[in-house]
Amino acid sequence: MARSTVKFKESVAAYEQLSKQIAARRFAPVYLLMGEESFFIDRLCEQLSSTILNEAERSFNQITLYGKESDAGTVVNYCRQMPMMGSYEVIIVKEAQQMRDLDKLSYYTSKPSSTTILVVCHKEKSVDRRSAFYKSTAEKGVVFESVRPRDYEIGPWLTEYIASKGCSITPKALAMLTDHLGTDISKISNELTKLLVSLPEGTRSITDAQIEANVGISKDFNNFELCKAVASKDIVRSLAIADHFAANPKDNPLLLTIMALFGKFREIFIVNYLMWQARHQLKPFPGDPELMSIVKTGNIYALKELKQIAPQWDNRKVFNILGLLREYDAKSKGVNSGGASDGELLRELLLKIFMQ
Repeated sequence: MARSTVKFKESVAAYEQLSKQIAARRFAPVYLLMGEESFFIDRLCEQLSSTILNEAERSFNQITLYGKESDAGTVVNYCRQMPMMGSYEVIIVKEAQQMRDLDKLSYYTSKPSSTTILVVCHKEKSVDRRSAFYKSTAEKGVVFESVRPRDYEIGPWLTEYIASKGCSITPKALAMLTDHLGTDISKISNELTKLLVSLPEGTRSITDAQIEANVGISKDFNNFELCKAVASKDIVRSLAIADHFAANPKDNPLLLTIMALFGKFREIFIVNYLMWQARHQLKPFPGDPELMSIVKTGNIYALKELKQIAPQWDNRKVFNILGLLREYDAKSKGVNSGGASDGELLRELLLKIFMQ
């Protein structure tokens, strides 16, 4: 299957545009909602299922099928039915990736009915673009591809998402969420929904204390604080956080910690290299907007802190540290770890970083 070239920001833009079209009742005869990120697929499916028909019409004209329990013939037969007391027959196929003969839906999607709206939700991966089903749907209807964000893309998106809920989030609280939950938008959205409901009435800013109280992430012992302590060369604080992680390994996976440290030292390396170019090659040092794009951060406060910390590190040492982090990334996965626990590996890694 051809590799997707769709980027996360393009996926978000397409989602927003499609959501507006649905809200304006500009419907397509066929929707293929596909890709690895289930959040946008679920949101669009829910919007279609609640918008096309009113509550009374849904009882007669809206049918939900599941890929594992259905075949293409069954879906096509439902799609060929005429609506009862309504404008449309709505057929929703969930978990379509489990349908063995999915491509046979092309017999219908190549010539869809004007009185039926077919919604196909295909999660975990995208449909093969070379298939007859994909090509006919792209020609006659709408194809939406839901792409998972990279680690540096989740923060800016999450900030905007929280703003759409009428709230803001502090830089530390944002880092705590993304470091702990990764790039799983569905999981983050669920935690945020519970958090927003639990906030005191009138609260308009999410803080690290609220994350600690409602999500269960320590505001003092987390990857954000560890990266800050290590970058500041605070060995006592760094080892104290490492000890806390060792005592709570399920809440603090070593792999995520190494990824966070790698990201921090990667930023330091880039800033130092740009400073070196400015001094020795007389190239202009990037302004904050350009620098934010280069180091892939949407947080101006974190950027200012980074510019203060970076000169404290020699880039030759930073290069060695990046090598150490790659080595311990492999050890965290069981390669040449010598049977050491995650806590022991982290403490050993930190001591080697501070010895550089």
